[in-house]
Amino acid sequence: MDDEEFLAERFEDNRAHLRAVAYRMLGSLTEADDAVQEAWLRLNRAGADGIENLGGWLTTVVGRVCLDMLRSRTSRGESPLDDVRVPDPVVSPPDAAGDPEQAALLADSVGLALLVVLETLSPAERLAFVLHDMFAVPFEDIAPMVGRTPTATRQLASRARRRVQGAAPVPDADLGRQRQVVRAFLAASHAGDFEALVAVLHPDVVLRADTGAAFPGATREVRGARTVASQALTFRHAALQARPALVNGAPGVVAVAEGRVVSVLGFTIVDGLVVELDILADPERLAGLDPAAFEVEPE
Repeated sequence: MDDEEFLAERFEDNRAHLRAVAYRMLGSLTEADDAVQEAWLRLNRAGADGIENLGGWLTTVVGRVCLDMLRSRTSRGESPLDDVRVPDPVVSPPDAAGDPEQAALLADSVGLALLVVLETLSPAERLAFVLHDMFAVPFEDIAPMVGRTPTATRQLASRARRRVQGAAPVPDADLGRQRQVVRAFLAASHAGDFEALVAVLHPDVVLRADTGAAFPGATREVRGARTVASQALTFRHAALQARPALVNGAPGVVAVAEGRVVSVLGFTIVDGLVVELDILADPERLAGLDPAAFEVEPE
């Protein structure tokens, strides 16, 4: 094995971890892959000579790349604070065992609700929180990336942590109970039963619908059980074609029509009620999903 092959093999050993870091940083699977590829290009140029901890070096590189990407979004006016954006969901069939890379992506209960809150952080806050709290990177290593002292970087992470803990709901641990709630939601949608829909929604439920650039007028965020129930009934036809799925490791739904996935519904369920409903209906971002993987009918 030559040096380049050896280097490539060592990089592949770290790929799943690096993609997990980038996914938490960016909330985009495509951009996460781009960040990981950039890390490989930088490693290939630099070589591994003198790098004692390759995993740590690569994590730092990916962190820097993601920070630049987040700052670029903000400078172009693409800050998530300015728009409703549902992060890319990790979608799989309901009975899928999952591969190791997908398991790495979803470790530590990285649901859509948490990713949505991460999108509200500043780029520096997000980097400090993700790298330290999720991947145990020391503040001394993060500080140079954000141009601050370790103490100031610790404060960044602390501020981000308070926002996350105050805004990201912790879903029920019982997946079976979650599936029952999702089935009840679908049954009510199917029947057009407004009151039954309200009954499975938390009074302060939030619905986010991201239709992308193709249908910008349909992208919205609404709150409150009765308002969300009214909006959910507009997806009634999608509910009629619903197929069960795992969305970021939790029971969710894909809607299939005319041979393609037209939407993905991610549910955050707390105490048996839907507290967040995230709908991705962006044709461009859903194009990679294979509808044949979701042919099993709901129970």
